[in-house]
Amino acid sequence: MRLPGVYSAKKKNGSIYYRASLTYRNKHISLGSFALEETAHRAYREAGAILQNSVLTLQSYREDMALPFEKWVCLMNFRDNGLYIANPIYIRIRYFEYYLTHDMVLKFDLDDLFYYSSHKIMRRGNRLFVADYGMQVGIAARYGIKNYAVEGRDYRFVNGDRLDYRYENIEIINQYHGVSRVLRGGKVCYKARIHVNGDLLIGYYETDTEAAIAYNKAIDLLKKAGIAKEYVPNYMERISPSLYADIYERLPVSAGILRFRP
Repeated sequence: MRLPGVYSAKKKNGSIYYRASLTYRNKHISLGSFALEETAHRAYREAGAILQNSVLTLQSYREDMALPFEKWVCLMNFRDNGLYIANPIYIRIRYFEYYLTHDMVLKFDLDDLFYYSSHKIMRRGNRLFVADYGMQVGIAARYGIKNYAVEGRDYRFVNGDRLDYRYENIEIINQYHGVSRVLRGGKVCYKARIHVNGDLLIGYYETDTEAAIAYNKAIDLLKKAGIAKEYVPNYMERISPSLYADIYERLPVSAGILRFRP
């Protein structure tokens, strides 16, 4: 007789494996696949215990349990918040947690719940990403942190927690290519530089917008000088074409850029 909550299935090679599932609040929930019927049944019983016993928490999970930790999180969220999400998400009052592991927990604003409910976060080394339209999209990029950005120079996590991606916790210091905020003569200004066989100084500017446009101007000058390298220009989202052209025209750039020859 088959154990409760367990169903046998057959692989393409003919070998048998076992699936566990249950129904809760009219929702049929798959609990995973297992090599042994007894293990699948243990997962079924553990899932039932979670859904029926509010004393069990995320801290109650043990490594020797049959039920995968990700599924534990999903069931607890369904039990406590009435919303079943296939990804390991637990909703708090003003934010939600995404559990990569028991000890690695990302935090996001509720505005991002729909996105991460349908996009599984993966990790390769220190890089966190999702698959979106067949492409790997870095998590940090969704929050204005560019691939080349350096923590502390270009951005920072306000509370020091690198896993806290709530919008209020991410401060973008430098949002443009080749631009960094520096202290010069006791005054904050923006330094623009570009890499050509080493870093070339473009100049120092009062605003990051000016420094970003100066970077674009340097790209154009270097191309005219014969540099074949493909640079990514800064995209100026909130400036009209006429204002951009005016700033571009009047901005000075260093002699090193003007006289550069490959």
